[in-house]
Amino acid sequence: MNETVNRCEAQLADWLQQAFRAAFGEAQAWSGIRVQPATDARFGDFQCNDAMQAAKTLRRPPRAVAEAALAALPLPPMLTRAEIAGPGFINLTVSPAWLAEQLAALAAAPRFGIPDAGQGRTVVIDYSSPNVAKPMHIGHIRSTVIGNALDRLYRALGFRVLADNHLGDWGTQFGLLIQGYRTFLDDAEREALTVEALERVYVQSYNRSKEEPAWLDRCKAELVKLQQGDPENRAIWERFIAISRSEFDRVYRRLDVSFDLTRGESYYNDTLPATIQTLQEKGLAVESEGALVVKLDDEGMPVCIVRKSDGGFNYAATDIATVRSRVAEFNPDRIVYVTDERQQLHFRQFFAVCAKLGYTTRLEHVWFGLMRLPEGTFSTRQGNVIKLEALLDEAERRALEIIKGSNSDMPEAEQKELAAAIGIGAIKYADLSHDPQTLIVFTWEKALALEGNSGPYLQYAHARVCSLLDKYAEQVPGRDPLGNTLLLNEPVEKALALQLMQFPAAVLRAAEACKPSVLADFLFGLSQTYSSFYQRSPVLKADEAVRDSRIRLCAMVAQVLAEGLGLLGIRTPRRI
Repeated sequence: MNETVNRCEAQLADWLQQAFRAAFGEAQAWSGIRVQPATDARFGDFQCNDAMQAAKTLRRPPRAVAEAALAALPLPPMLTRAEIAGPGFINLTVSPAWLAEQLAALAAAPRFGIPDAGQGRTVVIDYSSPNVAKPMHIGHIRSTVIGNALDRLYRALGFRVLADNHLGDWGTQFGLLIQGYRTFLDDAEREALTVEALERVYVQSYNRSKEEPAWLDRCKAELVKLQQGDPENRAIWERFIAISRSEFDRVYRRLDVSFDLTRGESYYNDTLPATIQTLQEKGLAVESEGALVVKLDDEGMPVCIVRKSDGGFNYAATDIATVRSRVAEFNPDRIVYVTDERQQLHFRQFFAVCAKLGYTTRLEHVWFGLMRLPEGTFSTRQGNVIKLEALLDEAERRALEIIKGSNSDMPEAEQKELAAAIGIGAIKYADLSHDPQTLIVFTWEKALALEGNSGPYLQYAHARVCSLLDKYAEQVPGRDPLGNTLLLNEPVEKALALQLMQFPAAVLRAAEACKPSVLADFLFGLSQTYSSFYQRSPVLKADEAVRDSRIRLCAMVAQVLAEGLGLLGIRTPRRI
């Protein structure tokens, strides 16, 4: 891992590499020595387990290898102790002064040392992707929130990011919609058209198509007219999209989510024939029962249908065409798709087809578990789909009740702003604190819990530190806490410093694994360590030198909480 990510580990590993070379010569490739944070603070601050592996090559007992390495060089100033435990674990305890120096350097770096790991690389992130003419519901929250967190993480790491909202804006449903729009709405409803009205029209038209073949035929005829560019149908379709995007954008603004591109399936429609032709020319697409398919026997998967027997194109064809377009236009190193678990086979299939076409861009499907109600999955027919705006409204309402109960002196406008930050932050964190692949059973109580491992708990931890900083500013006007001398003489101070040092690595791990939950876990652990520090270490009432050091440590905690929560798309108010 990059030295700017793990400053302490890198320097300690370098010293151990020199020790192994001094003990056993240059014959071995000692550059593989790794140091990591200790799993148990009772035995030190860092540990190295590589004597075990070296013992196999050297044909000596691991403990003897570790003893020889530590005896080969004197203890450097950065260490106060180096000990061997068990069969050959090397435990290292670092000097408080050296740790303070490393932490100060990290805090002075942009964004608390988040490395430029992505410099010169491009990633496309395909997320959210609602269907036109349907309101966004709670089922869209996971793709939107997880995708946006990955978007923020990659940008922080220096990647060129292209966030693409790949809308469902093409297909057979538009024949049903256009016919239903003309039949089921009066002039006033068409004039004041809403997404809710379009959803109602679609359900009516779909149900009628199941009962009346003639109705289905008329819907198909409207679809053909649209596909052939009929001006009237095209204008109606474009209006559906404009109204839908306006409502989507209102939700995105509340969630603080934005995209670089919003390209629906229709954007790639004209390239589908050429995509199929390329598959045929390369001998990949063959006819099967009237359809065109790509065989994936060698990959252990069923055939991938790229053109249906009726001549229509399907999702696989569109997605392959989308990859071709993105590679030609952006030349990305990586394309990440954030969708639910039900689409895993589809993505494996079309990724395999892209590989057969010779594309080397890394294609990755970040799938997540479904969000369910306690009684089962969401279903429009059962009427238990919670509209996303209703979810956000309820989150803000509940947060506002709590704020009014504890901050009666706060102006109403400020209360509402704070309720939005806390309520929506609670919704986001309730999702992001889980491993994406975890199934989430949604309840209002869990989503909006304002204590424990929750967004509001972390927001409150940040606000509590800010309050402490404000009180310090009153005691010592004009002094920047980050300019104070840092002392780490108490174990709890050192523990907090060691945890702060791990922030850049947590960001990098979260991005590499496509799991924002890695960062959420780190932030929750940091807030717990800070709470322990605060309870056991007086700050403002301590002697001046200790006070100034501890307030600097507190300022760093506030800095990391704000930075980390910001990467999850969660605001950090200074006052709660």
